[in-house]
Amino acid sequence: MNLISKILLPDNILLDTESTSKKRVFERVGLLFENNQQISRSQVFDSLFAREKLGSTGLGQGVAIPHGRIAKLRDATAAFVKTSNPIPFDAPDGQPVNLIFVLLVPERATDLHLQILSELAQMFSDAQFRSRLIASETATSIHQLFYNWNGTA
Repeated sequence: MNLISKILLPDNILLDTESTSKKRVFERVGLLFENNQQISRSQVFDSLFAREKLGSTGLGQGVAIPHGRIAKLRDATAAFVKTSNPIPFDAPDGQPVNLIFVLLVPERATDLHLQILSELAQMFSDAQFRSRLIASETATSIHQLFYNWNGTA
C-alpha cells in the first residue's frame, strides 16, 4: 500500500467539467474539503494560493500538485481533480494541466509530506500512469489506479 492510497478518499476525486482556471479549481476543492472533511473552504483556498505565489506547482506533462499547510489539521489529506479541458498553470513546460493532485498537510508538517510529494512525483513521471488517469472516466477507476500503484509500473 502506498502513501497516497492512505490519504486520497474516493469522495475527494473530482471529474471537473466546469473549471477553466487555477482559481476555480482551488474554489472547487475548497468546497470538496469543506463538505467531506470539515476543513474551511476559505482556509483551503488561501493556503493553496499562498503556496502558489511562491512558485507554480505545475510539474509539466499536464500535471500539477498544488499543496498547502492547514492549521489544526491532524493528518495529511488529498483530493484529485481531472479537468475536462486543460487549464493554464504556469508549468515549466508551458503546457496547460488537466491532472491536479491537491495535498493538504498539517501546519507543522513532518518529513511525511515530503515523502508524499516524492511519491506523487514518481507516480506522475510515469507516462503509462498518466495515460491511465486520462483514460479513466469514473472516480472509482481513478481511485483504483492510485490505490494499486506500487512504484514499479
